[in-house]
Amino acid sequence: MRLKLLPLVLAALLTACGSAVVNPVSGQAERSVMSEQTEVAEGAKAHKEVLQEYGVVKDARLQAYVNELGQRLAKLSHRNQLQWHFTLLDSPEINAFALPGGYVYVTRGIMAYLQSEAELAGVIGHEIGHVTARHGAQRATRQQDAGLGVLAATILGAVLEAKGVAGAGQLASDVSQTAASGYIASYGREQELQADGLGAEYLARSALNPRNMINVINALKNQERFAADQARAAGRPEPKPSSWLASHPSNDQRLQQITQLAAQYKGNYTDEGRDRYLQLTNGMAFGESADQGLTRGQNFYHAALGIALSAPAGWQIQNDAERLALVSAAGDAALLVQVAPAQAGRTHDEVIRNLLKPSQGRTERTTINSLSATRFEGTRTAAQGAVQPVSATLVTGPSGAIFVLTQAAKNAAVLQAGAGALAQAQNSFRPLSVADRAAARPWTLKTVPYPAGGFAQLARSAPLPSAEQQLRLINGFYGGGEPRVGQLVKVVD
Repeated sequence: MRLKLLPLVLAALLTACGSAVVNPVSGQAERSVMSEQTEVAEGAKAHKEVLQEYGVVKDARLQAYVNELGQRLAKLSHRNQLQWHFTLLDSPEINAFALPGGYVYVTRGIMAYLQSEAELAGVIGHEIGHVTARHGAQRATRQQDAGLGVLAATILGAVLEAKGVAGAGQLASDVSQTAASGYIASYGREQELQADGLGAEYLARSALNPRNMINVINALKNQERFAADQARAAGRPEPKPSSWLASHPSNDQRLQQITQLAAQYKGNYTDEGRDRYLQLTNGMAFGESADQGLTRGQNFYHAALGIALSAPAGWQIQNDAERLALVSAAGDAALLVQVAPAQAGRTHDEVIRNLLKPSQGRTERTTINSLSATRFEGTRTAAQGAVQPVSATLVTGPSGAIFVLTQAAKNAAVLQAGAGALAQAQNSFRPLSVADRAAARPWTLKTVPYPAGGFAQLARSAPLPSAEQQLRLINGFYGGGEPRVGQLVKVVD
C-alpha cells in the first residue's frame, strides 16, 4: 500500500486532426496524431507519472544491467535514433510495458520468473517492438478520436499495460464523461503478435536465439496454470489474467505463432547468459517490498507506517498502490484501508470534511488497539443530487498518518451478513508488535545448487505457501522435469 495512485496531470489535453506519418517497421504511411517529436514529449511526461506510481528498484547494478541490455537491443531496432530509457520498477507484478518515444519498463516481478538474460531480452524486445511499430501512437490516435487528448491517451496506454482495462476505463471516466470505457482497448491482437515477432527479430539481430521468446510465452502460460491450480485447490473461481497477461492475445495462439517464427531464424547464437542472470538477480527482492507492505498468510505488515492487520479465515489480502483490501472468500465484501492524503487535513474532523465530503452525519470518538479512532456515519449528496450513505472509521497510526477504514459489500444484505467478519478485520488494525516486526521480513531471491532431494527438499526451508510448486514456477519447471543435481537454481529466503 502506497500513499497515492498516479496523480495524473490531465488539465491540458491536446487536440489534433492528425497527419500522415511513415511507420518505421512497415514503411507505410498512416494517419497519426503523434509525430515522433510528440511521442517523445508525451512519453517523457507520462514517464514521470510511472516513476511516481511505482518507484524504481534501488539497486544501481540491476538498473544498469536492464538499461545496458535494452540499449543493446534498441541500437539494432527500427528506431535506433530515439533516445531510449529502460527502467526496472519496484513492483512484484509480472509485468512489462512501454510508452511512446522510447520508454520501456520491466518489473522485478517478471524478472523473478525468467531464467536467463536472453529471456529478459525477449521481454524487452517485445516492448521495444511496440515503440518501433508505433503501436502507442496508433492507440493514441484511436483514443483521441473518442475525445481524449494526446497526453490522456498516452497515460491511458501506460495504465492499460500496468493495470489492465479496468484501470484505464476508470481513468477514462475521470478524463471525459463521454468516453466509453469499452473504447479504451488494449493493443490489438495483430499488434501484440507483431511485437512478439519483432522481439524475436531483435533477439536474432543481437545474436540471441529467438526461441527464447517461446520460453517467455511458456512462462506466462505457467503463471496462468499456477493461478488456476491454486484457485481450484482453495475452492475459488479461476482468476482472470492480469498485468502482462491481461492485454495480450491467447498465450496458446502466441506460442503457436512464435514457434513458427523462431524456426525461420538460423544462426550461431551466443551464450544465453543464464549464469550471469542468476548472479545479478541473487539478492533481489521477491514479492512485496517493505515499502509496499508485506502479506504473510492472513496478516499484513507495514513497517514504515508501523501498522498491521489480520484477515479473517478464508479471506484474502489484496495490496495495491491505491489501497489495501481484506476481501471475503466470495469476493462480495471487503474492508478497504487507505491513507488519507496530507492535503485532506491533520485531524479526523478535517479529513472527514475534506475527503468524505458529507452533507450531514455524526461522529463517535473511540480507540482501536490503543490508537485514536473516530467512527463516522452520515450521508453526502452525489453530483446528480442523489443522497448516498457514508460510513467510515478513521484511525491515527503510530507514524501520525490518518487511515480511512471503510466496510464495503455487494449490497446491504451482504453487508449485514458479513458484519461480524468485517468488524473482526477492522478491530485487528494495530501498531506493530515485536512479533509482528519479526514476521515483517522481506523475501529475497537466492541461488543455490540443486540438491539430490529436489524441489521437495528446497521447499522445506522456503517461506512460501505452496512452496514446492512456486519454486518449480520460479525456476521454469512447473510443467514437470528437474534441473540436474548441482545446477544453480533460485530459492526464496
